[in-house]
Amino acid sequence: QVRLVESGGGLVQAGGSLRLSCAASGNIFNIRTKAWYRQAPGKQRELVAAITSGSSTNYIDSVKGRFTISTDSAKNTVYLQMNSLKPEDTATYFCNIEGGTRWSPTTYWGQGTQVTVSS
Repeated sequence: QVRLVESGGGLVQAGGSLRLSCAASGNIFNIRTKAWYRQAPGKQRELVAAITSGSSTNYIDSVKGRFTISTDSAKNTVYLQMNSLKPEDTATYFCNIEGGTRWSPTTYWGQGTQVTVSS
């Protein structure tokens, strides 16, 4: 059974930094992308950053230059380094891993970790 466990969230002042981690356990066939999403109260969940199996990355415009996604394949862990945090970054952050094939895709989610940025 696949399980994703996030950690590293918390309360930080504006301008501060946090590093989120997502540890995956279980067997995920053909991992294609690892990503971080976030959801603020009353808003839709949005993609923050993603990294492909080929190490290509993409970021939502509002975090470019401030956030960095990385992965440690040996540990099956994906990270999100968040610098220069702003109050608008406040949200629950979710780890996501997609695998499988085009005809039989799989997707897994973590339970979320809260990030609160005070002004």
